[in-house]
Amino acid sequence: MSGSVQDERLREQQLRALRRRWLRDQELSPREPVLPPRQLGTVAAFWERFLQPGGLWRQQVHKAYQTGRFVMLRVLLPAWAITYYVKYHVRKSPHGVVVTNPRIFPGDRILETGEIMPPLKEDPHGHH
Repeated sequence: MSGSVQDERLREQQLRALRRRWLRDQELSPREPVLPPRQLGTVAAFWERFLQPGGLWRQQVHKAYQTGRFVMLRVLLPAWAITYYVKYHVRKSPHGVVVTNPRIFPGDRILETGEIMPPLKEDPHGHH
């Protein structure tokens, strides 16, 4: 029986050594991972150069974005809100913006052209 116990201990010792070696092999060196060089297309290469920190175009685009944002949030949206409020809630005419043209009946004079509105044609079928 002592022979099989010795064999088991040796086997366990070998397995532990193999596990330790396997775990050490899993650690990456500073040179890893080794990746192939990136092949960028024309559009991707443009954006790679464009988005480099400190680039002139990037600064200009950021400045334009900040200006547009300021104008939208501080000028246009408040102006729209004020216009809406005044148009629909402050004006005294009904519903604020409803403007109807004057009614024109047969025989009335049209102001823009000066002609007289002709009479309506009679309905020959007469089903009213």
